[in-house]
Amino acid sequence: MDDLRFLVIEGNIGAGKTTLATRLSEDLNARLVLEQFADNPFLPKFYADKEKYSFPLELSFLADRYNQINKEVLQPELFRSMMISDYYFTKSAIFSANTLQEDEYRLFRRLFNIVFESLPKPDLYVYLHVSVENLLKNIRKRGREYEQQMDPLYLESIQQGYFEYFRQVTQFPVLIIDTNKLDFVEHQEDYQLLKQAILNRENRSGVSRIILP
Repeated sequence: MDDLRFLVIEGNIGAGKTTLATRLSEDLNARLVLEQFADNPFLPKFYADKEKYSFPLELSFLADRYNQINKEVLQPELFRSMMISDYYFTKSAIFSANTLQEDEYRLFRRLFNIVFESLPKPDLYVYLHVSVENLLKNIRKRGREYEQQMDPLYLESIQQGYFEYFRQVTQFPVLIIDTNKLDFVEHQEDYQLLKQAILNRENRSGVSRIILP
């Protein structure tokens, strides 16, 4: 674990990535970087009218994520050498590929590519894989009003976008963990099982997968 300085916890909407990142940061005395999306004025509008608001939403997320990484990720804290984030910058490219029209996406990728290569790469990227059925249960449970009419096909397309992205990753380790049988929010033993799966491993570039019982 000594070489694990930048850990990313990712997943689809409702996978529990923020909860897990927060708990790990508390246990490991790590710096926590959470995606700042709650105040995005385009997000509720996007869920109501995806065609109209997808482009301004993705541009605003791109700017917000870049500014946050510039401010927080690239400026390490003196007393906490480890950092845990509940998103990675490539999330912008994954989501935009599923929400934008072809001409909009080409323009978006030009902007994305300008900044991506200069950004730090994670020492380990963890993806929490959860079925669409269970994602919808989690979304209903947490009760954000603008998410309650979430289209299952949208969640499916985002999931496919992540897996298409993983096939291209060679610069850092990606660990895909199937957590469908776990409830690490309510059950401490499930959380500990997940924590050990992340920390007690040798990280090598490329993609690996595990299913936890």
